[in-house]
Amino acid sequence: MSHPTRLLLPDFCNPRAVLVVLLIVTLTALLLALSSAGFGPDFLTDLARNILFLVFTGLAGAGLLCAMRAQVAQQDAAGGALLVLGTIAALVLLISEIAFRIIDSPLLNPGGMLGPAPLDHWLFLARNLLMGLIVGSLALRYFYVAQQWRLNVESQARARVNALQARIRPHFLYNSMNTIAALTRSDPARAEEAVQDLADLFRANLSEKRSVITLKEELEAARIYQRIEQLRMGERLRVRWDVKELPMRALVPALTVQPLLENAIGHGVENLDGGGEVIVEGSAAEGMILLRVRNPMPFDSGVRNVSDGRSENRGHGIAPDNIRERLILLFGTRAELRSGREGDEFVVQLRFPETTTMPERAA
Repeated sequence: MSHPTRLLLPDFCNPRAVLVVLLIVTLTALLLALSSAGFGPDFLTDLARNILFLVFTGLAGAGLLCAMRAQVAQQDAAGGALLVLGTIAALVLLISEIAFRIIDSPLLNPGGMLGPAPLDHWLFLARNLLMGLIVGSLALRYFYVAQQWRLNVESQARARVNALQARIRPHFLYNSMNTIAALTRSDPARAEEAVQDLADLFRANLSEKRSVITLKEELEAARIYQRIEQLRMGERLRVRWDVKELPMRALVPALTVQPLLENAIGHGVENLDGGGEVIVEGSAAEGMILLRVRNPMPFDSGVRNVSDGRSENRGHGIAPDNIRERLILLFGTRAELRSGREGDEFVVQLRFPETTTMPERAA
């Protein structure tokens, strides 16, 4: 059964949202002043009066919508829109009535300093109410369309995550089970550990709730994968972890590090006769996390040096491109992924903001 679509308002408690509101009301005040007075002698007076009225209305509205955001989110789209428009209408009428009484009062507006009072009280209220409802309706329509677009993008991203989760290669499972079968005779204790690791890895990768997890959880899943592959490859596989400086509580999309480690082993180390070392290193500075996964490669692997962040190798390109899209979806343009050959190594570099709470764009 489908659930009703919710109307998710922007977080008007956010300083950036408040700044956008101030810019919108200032431009609206400018347009109203130009339409009524042009560049005549009353232009500056009308502009100042409009800015004063609209800035106060905009800030009060932002404060109310900030407080009502959770309540609006509980309604369906139509109910949320009616609630928001009703609030806007009541606020506009209240502020318009206060503004009329101030302008109409000789005590509060001596000498008509704020301009003449409107000739028709009710027409003044009705005009402001109509303008507020029109602007509010257009804004709500924009929020709804933007929300639907984002939900569509997120559903596509979830489909890619599901495909990545289902992409645990069959031969990895077969090899793991063969290794475990061999260990049951030679080292039953290690066989039992391997079975537990395999169960933990599948439980982590196939969980539908693991869309965003902590960096600690993601690195633990990658280490489990390493331990399983280590049983099969033995001394041919070496993995060096240099991640002590990373903030383990930081959030990342699930299946960020493990697919890169899988690629590094499957497309790099496994193809070398003598094996090789995969290096996972990371650091954090100025609110940003830098994570690099490096693996040795033969010079005839067909991977070119690239500078635009996209690999030219089909095997390496699937996971990095998928991770890049999900990082940008979660963190926006502040996140990036670059991959390509550096000398005799293939390097994937992630850079994204350090945060312990879900970013607003992902909420």
